[in-house]
Amino acid sequence: MPQAGPLNLITDVAGLRVGNASDFNIKTGCTVLVADAPFTAGVHVMGGAPGTRETDLLAADKTVEQVDALVLAGGSAFGLDAASGVADALRTQGRGFAVGDQTVPIVPAAILFDLINGGAKDWSENPYKRLGQEALANAAVSFELGRTGAGTGATTATLMGGLGSASVVLPSGHTIGALVAVNALGSATVGASKHFWAAPFEVAQEFGGHGLPTEFPEPHMPPTKLAAHANTTIGIVATDATLTQAQCTRLATAAHDGYARALMPSHTPMDGDLIFAAATGAKPLKNPLADTLYLGHAAATVMARAIARAIFAAKALENDPLPVWQAL
Repeated sequence: MPQAGPLNLITDVAGLRVGNASDFNIKTGCTVLVADAPFTAGVHVMGGAPGTRETDLLAADKTVEQVDALVLAGGSAFGLDAASGVADALRTQGRGFAVGDQTVPIVPAAILFDLINGGAKDWSENPYKRLGQEALANAAVSFELGRTGAGTGATTATLMGGLGSASVVLPSGHTIGALVAVNALGSATVGASKHFWAAPFEVAQEFGGHGLPTEFPEPHMPPTKLAAHANTTIGIVATDATLTQAQCTRLATAAHDGYARALMPSHTPMDGDLIFAAATGAKPLKNPLADTLYLGHAAATVMARAIARAIFAAKALENDPLPVWQAL
């Protein structure tokens, strides 16, 4: 039977590290995924209001096939500057795409909207470049979940959001993990209960072991934070499998099913729901047809688990506009 990796984090994929930086006064932050070497990446967007940087180059017909880091940040359009901080820092390390005697770090990024969450947003200078540099400097195999990094100021329809992660090791020997900042228009829990929509996929009581409720609310009009327009769930799925850029894109596409399994509703016109996929290429596919099928299914499952873990791990901060799950 497939089991979670030893850390139950995306960094169970060997060679990956994650760094977080938070500003609790602004109530926002940044999360960076970086590897020991450049890695193949893809992306798929299903929300109607995305905010991105350098996602066009991840298409299968583009020249650059690998990236140096992926960035998730709060701050709406301001947060895209976090990738500039990461790129600057990587350049000083000599990392990037070689062009003559220059190196250009390739750092795709996505942002979520957390500008009306109770934090102080009256900055005189955009803080996200600094946060990007700090997050990269903090990159490690172990990292915290909940109110940290890109999930620091995140919210859902009913509860505060957060940063989540999960992993699984498949019978093929491949590891796949998910990392997600949950700032959804919808809700990760069933109605007003403590039960998670992702409960059927839970591993070893990783988000409380409460299972599903015995009764469900009316399904067609779930609670949302529609009036706030303060949404977007952004994530990354990663594997040690050897995948092409096109296969990474298909992996990201499949992982969106995890959003739909864990958030009600998802992929709305007011969400910028996006998933990056990353492949380190350490383990070739022995059975390409079956392996890619199960990698895609696992990507969706670990993403659903990571979403629930984000909400489960969130702790209250001063001036939060919503309660945290633990208050239930």
